[in-house]
Amino acid sequence: MSTITNHMPTEELQALDAAHHMHPFTANGELAQKGARVITRADGVTLTDSEGNQILDAMAGLWCVNIGYGRDELADVAARQMRELPYYNTFFQTTHRPAIELAQKIAQLAPGDLNNVFFAGSGSEANDTNIRMVRHYWALKGKPSKSIIISRKNAYHGSSVGSGSLGGMSAMHEQGGLPIPDVHHINQPNWWAEGGDMSPEDFGIARAQELEQAILELGEDRVAAFIAEPVQGAGGVIVAPDSYWPEVQKICDKYEILLIADEVICGFGRTGEWFGSQKLDIRPDIMTIAKGLSSGYAPIGGSVVSDEVASVIAQSEFNHGYTYSGHPVAAAVALENLRILEEENILGHVRDVAAPYLKEKWESLVAHPLVGEAKIVGMMGSIALTPHKESRAAFAAETGTVGYICRERCFANNLVMRHVGDRMIISPPLILKPEEIDMLMDRALTSLDECYAQIKADGLLKSA
Repeated sequence: MSTITNHMPTEELQALDAAHHMHPFTANGELAQKGARVITRADGVTLTDSEGNQILDAMAGLWCVNIGYGRDELADVAARQMRELPYYNTFFQTTHRPAIELAQKIAQLAPGDLNNVFFAGSGSEANDTNIRMVRHYWALKGKPSKSIIISRKNAYHGSSVGSGSLGGMSAMHEQGGLPIPDVHHINQPNWWAEGGDMSPEDFGIARAQELEQAILELGEDRVAAFIAEPVQGAGGVIVAPDSYWPEVQKICDKYEILLIADEVICGFGRTGEWFGSQKLDIRPDIMTIAKGLSSGYAPIGGSVVSDEVASVIAQSEFNHGYTYSGHPVAAAVALENLRILEEENILGHVRDVAAPYLKEKWESLVAHPLVGEAKIVGMMGSIALTPHKESRAAFAAETGTVGYICRERCFANNLVMRHVGDRMIISPPLILKPEEIDMLMDRALTSLDECYAQIKADGLLKSA
């Protein structure tokens, strides 16, 4: 019987990792020289590495461990389901109880008439589903030319060929022949970096109106859908001005464009509501879900689809699906995760305790000489690093140089805080307690101080 218990020295584990394991979004040659950090255990909001360091995980894994680590209930449910029905597909006119119950529960939690779920194994897969689904929907409605999907620059919707094309990450598009045809990108609502002399309100409306301009330029008879994250996550926790989403919703309604809200990061409590769409009063036709659906304990994702779209898709065979669509073990784990979120009132903890306290502390970071902006919605926040606050200047150094230095100082101080370019971002488990928020902030401030001292010493505190 194999074991996952760490019984080798860190150096041996790192050598084996470098020899055989290709990491995602990584220059693997560089990592082989440096050596990966080996995580061995986790509990609550704390990771333990192979050297015994206790690390506060302010990213909840990859935005996903909403209920925190170490919940035996999910392990017990997974083991029970594996013994009863470890796997069966939902092709060939078959189904099983975990998929049925999870679909029903998601429909109950989702807003409006989003009562139908097409399961996938991840958010990337779900967004690939959405490409196929919205195009098939319009074809069944007698409008097969409506195939263009509009997205945003610097959006993240996954890393498969389809979902990576939907996303607006230029570094991803440079590899592998992306984007695929009939995907069009408009500018993001990032006032800090791109707002110039406009007020946030005017900028939000202007960026929303780029959607209408794109529809008119491409042709209303060609545009199928607009996809966006309620709050851009991997793009740097970009929170749109308040004027943005009402204008986007109005445009989608005016031109009968399907609105896809990518809730992979925002969903299942991260904003203090079940979904970011509820927090920002968005009325999507489709929501993409994953991550917090199972708190990362099992890989699962899906598309939550309106009654209108589902009824049209139901008219013919939808030639699409995955081996693991509605996997019974993943579905059972997700159900247990949702039970914990609901019965332990974790969303109430976010709204009433964690998010208000974190907001107060997080926004105070603008007093630091390196921080120009601090944005936060619920349990996801970002700070913009700048050499000159008043002008919202970027650094003269290559984008991400200072952010990487800050991230390395965070790791050294046993804090997982990620950098996106020269923005630092957090997305901690929803169960974070006030005393853990204090610890997070102490480590963040120490890391910012050390970063500031280092870039001053290295001559990097210069505006572009």
